[in-house]
Amino acid sequence: MNQFADVTTGVVYIHSSPAALCPHVDWALSATLDSPAKLRWTSQPAYDGLLRATTDWTGPVGTCARLVDSLRAWPMLRFEVTEDPSHGVDGERYSHVPGLGLWRGSTSANGDVVVGEMKLRSIMNSGGDIAAEIDRAIGAPWDEELEPFRSSGEGAEVTWLRRRVS
Repeated sequence: MNQFADVTTGVVYIHSSPAALCPHVDWALSATLDSPAKLRWTSQPAYDGLLRATTDWTGPVGTCARLVDSLRAWPMLRFEVTEDPSHGVDGERYSHVPGLGLWRGSTSANGDVVVGEMKLRSIMNSGGDIAAEIDRAIGAPWDEELEPFRSSGEGAEVTWLRRRVS
């Protein structure tokens, strides 16, 4: 039996936070992780006066949802929290944007958002705009709002994503 099967990793991206809130965010994440969050706050070039930070985490499966729960107390935050897939468990991504609220999606091993069969059937049977409903199911409105905040500015941490295709 693999002793690490129930442990996974992920990332917390705080895309924008007022400066006064930063110590509270750090404390909330540290309390949830039961270890220092080690956030390094930098200015958010997309919006003067706001700060951003990123931290990696390791913990039991389900930590992502607990981290999101700790951040939801502040509706003015823009954030994303990811949990990598682990043995027998899908990955997930949460995104929060003021005005849109919280979105959650399951993710595949390569990071694509996965929309389940029952959700797709519900969209097809709704009689509404299928393309708009699928966009919402994959989190497109949240991605559109967050994209300017994701771009790196001077002093920001940059994560290069690489995929080796053979």
